[in-house]
Amino acid sequence: MTLSFTRAAALAVACSVSLVGGTLLASCSSGGASKADQQPAPVVLEVGEGFSNPIGYYESTPRFSWQLASDGAGHYQSAYQIQVAASAEGLDRETLWDSGKVVSAQTSWIRYGGAPFDSRQQAVWRVRTWDENGQMSRWSEVQSIELGLLSNDDWQGQWIGHPDTELSQQPSVQVLATPQYLRTEFALESAIKKARLYITAKGLFKPFINGQQVAPDDVMTPGWTPYDERIETLTYDVTSLLKTGDNVLAASLAGGWYSGRVADLMALDHQLPPRLLAQLEVTFSNGERQIIGSDASWKASQQGPIQFASTYDGERYEQRLEMAGWSDSNFDDSDWQQAVVEPILPTIKLAPKRHAPIRITQAIPAIEVWQPSEGVAVFDLGQNMVGVPRLQIPVRADQQVTIRYAEALHKGEFYTDNYRSAKVTDHYIPSVTGTADYTPTFTYRGFRYVEISGFDASQKPSQEWVTGLVQHSDFEIRASFESSHSKLNKLADNIVWGLRGNFYDIPLDCPQRDERLGWTGDAQVFVTPSMYMADVYGFWSAWLQSVREEQGDDGKIPLYIPFVEWINFASSGWGDAVTIIPWQLYQLTGDDTILRDNYAMMKGWLDYHQSQMKDDRSTMMTFGDWLQPYPVAEGKKANRGDTEFDLISTAFYAHSLQLTINAAEVLGYQQDIAPMKQTLSKLKGLVRNTFYDQELKPKTGVETQTSYLLPLAFDLFNPAVQEVAFAHLLEQLAKADNHLRTGFLGTPLLIQVLHERGRDDLVYDLLFKESYPSWFYSVNNGATTTWERWNSYTLKDGFNPQGMNSLNHYAYGTVSRYFYEGILGIQPLQPGFKEILIAPKFGQQLDQASGDYQTPHGDVAVSWQRTGRAVELSVTVPKNTQATIELPQLQRTSLQVNGEAVVNENQLQGLKPGTYRVVGQLQPEQFLSN
Repeated sequence: MTLSFTRAAALAVACSVSLVGGTLLASCSSGGASKADQQPAPVVLEVGEGFSNPIGYYESTPRFSWQLASDGAGHYQSAYQIQVAASAEGLDRETLWDSGKVVSAQTSWIRYGGAPFDSRQQAVWRVRTWDENGQMSRWSEVQSIELGLLSNDDWQGQWIGHPDTELSQQPSVQVLATPQYLRTEFALESAIKKARLYITAKGLFKPFINGQQVAPDDVMTPGWTPYDERIETLTYDVTSLLKTGDNVLAASLAGGWYSGRVADLMALDHQLPPRLLAQLEVTFSNGERQIIGSDASWKASQQGPIQFASTYDGERYEQRLEMAGWSDSNFDDSDWQQAVVEPILPTIKLAPKRHAPIRITQAIPAIEVWQPSEGVAVFDLGQNMVGVPRLQIPVRADQQVTIRYAEALHKGEFYTDNYRSAKVTDHYIPSVTGTADYTPTFTYRGFRYVEISGFDASQKPSQEWVTGLVQHSDFEIRASFESSHSKLNKLADNIVWGLRGNFYDIPLDCPQRDERLGWTGDAQVFVTPSMYMADVYGFWSAWLQSVREEQGDDGKIPLYIPFVEWINFASSGWGDAVTIIPWQLYQLTGDDTILRDNYAMMKGWLDYHQSQMKDDRSTMMTFGDWLQPYPVAEGKKANRGDTEFDLISTAFYAHSLQLTINAAEVLGYQQDIAPMKQTLSKLKGLVRNTFYDQELKPKTGVETQTSYLLPLAFDLFNPAVQEVAFAHLLEQLAKADNHLRTGFLGTPLLIQVLHERGRDDLVYDLLFKESYPSWFYSVNNGATTTWERWNSYTLKDGFNPQGMNSLNHYAYGTVSRYFYEGILGIQPLQPGFKEILIAPKFGQQLDQASGDYQTPHGDVAVSWQRTGRAVELSVTVPKNTQATIELPQLQRTSLQVNGEAVVNENQLQGLKPGTYRVVGQLQPEQFLSN
């Protein structure tokens, strides 16, 4: 329908109104000019870190972002106006906030200026803009935002669980490891307008209403946070699942990360009782409300089909215990027990989840099946993935089916030793003969192969028996890099699969063995490439909140977040994630909120660094250049590499100081800058004089590539000394036949330093190496993800006997940053890509490359093609930005842009939004040959 309103400003407004999820939305246009004269409306409207029309949002003062329409006549925004109201009608009658016309080119992270939102509050918002010529756009489509429960005081429900799991009953590990089933019946007597389910768990939950799953694709909710500090809550629109009359709210509940073990800490396995907290709020058409909360009236049972659930060890499912209709009405729960209740503690904050939960995102069919022995079938999914399988298998009554998993075959044999103590095994016990349809619920694993035994042996195994259900935190995968080289494309694909598998509510190190922790060192090297490949700003921002909550009073940052008592020291290069990640995110987004939120943590980490200084060096513990190939050291010490540990710690202290200075300058904290600069200057001198002799060789320890990469990447030497250090680095590369000799810390710095110093020929050489150690070495040995070690596995010999062989580790996937910043040449000249540098690097190994990156302003796209020395480049610059193209490899006299000869550099600078076609000839001496 169409409604008309009149404003005091006498602007004509037309709104197309619709009801979505209980929220009135409208698409409106207004202004003094006619529609024909107006510019297209802004698009891609989002709040916070990329949320569109969120329900259960977490910020009481949200940030608004949008993009200019690509088909508008104007190139730039000169002003904007944001309106926020309680409803679509209110946008033209009574707003909650009207920014008025604000002269600004800013299109992202604009903070709401009205009174802070309350829990449950619903609002709508829209924006219009003016271009550089003063032409006004149409109003955007109206977007909605709805807050979750922001305070513990908003909860009327209580924590509930099965009485046998109370610690006062001294429950066994088996009792605590057995999932609980909880339900309540209630009546709704009036017509329902909207309904919201607010829910969380100490553990993992799966909610149902009237026999239907509330969120079929959501898994392992609510996720993993520092449970003693904060537990995330989820909000679901369940309006369509309810009915007038009798209803049932139910949930299954398991221990997950809360009460199950973490890593190999078997003594902590299933020692805490899982608990559920739920609050269903129903609003009726007459305006009245009804709240159904978790309390002592709920019923509980542990006699359901899942009789064991463990994140690391798998599930046991007994078909005879299936309870038909248990989550629906007309179910007899008379033999169920009354739930026990526990109060909500004010010391543990309940807060809306601030990034999307883990979800099933795709299904992968098996590509091959074989029987290595009688009664055993092995299925190959063709891809090392993370999630669970869906099994549709023939079974015989009372004959147990055992399902095991593996990442790779070891010399042709099914192999699980690299899972270490994680059993990663499911058991299904059928009660009837026929076809069993089973999908594990409260566990996950990393695997490519599935082994099934105990099935009906009279049936021939078929590929259709097994389908892999891929799970990861639900964000958009945007990876677009593609080239003319099949192995490079495979490497790029492998890196994306590593991202999928390890972004599992937190940034894991690996998803399969008895570890699966949020290691900070792995995270800091991969943050920037992950942003180029996926919409993960919200994911990183949420994890950083957990890092802040785990920081010690002395500034110490644990090795992994969330922290459990396992390895209790801090490590340089790992803890420095708290300065590196916020700064890198700021560079890519332009959102200073990420710096503001984490600045105190950054300074606290500097204090901890300072506490580790002794005798002109940092003595902080470090994992070193983890898993550097060909170490001189032997045994377990070899894992930490050969680079001087104190050098690593001192250099990272200086780097963190510089990044914190950068943050202080952005935030305007002038009082902090001078003392930090003074400390940094002193540290630079210490690095030069304490660790290097007059010839700039290491005074102690082994001369390594990383020993020169650290001061070069972190700018710890003056220019003249840098030249000497770089020459030594090149010598080290030459000694290794231009192979890398770097681990987790050194590898990203190696690519960075060579690229920044104009030696992209060496980057290409390293990237396209095929022998060990190299990225293509894994590709040549059948990798479908990236590995923990450079030589974790070979097709001939199977798994490396050294141990610690995860075949899904993302740290070495950091090279993908070069795909976007080097090969395509996309880099921010200003934070958030307001100004963009396009400086692609061409090498003989590639004839073509293309890709794009979705900046806060829109997509910047680059593609190039080389035929001999002739290069053709296409660049798309998004609205509200400008770009500079740098092509030092091409002969200036040969350059043409959109058909016009380039006669001076200005033609390639300050480029307006649009698409540019550049052609030219490579200079022979600049050709990046192998």
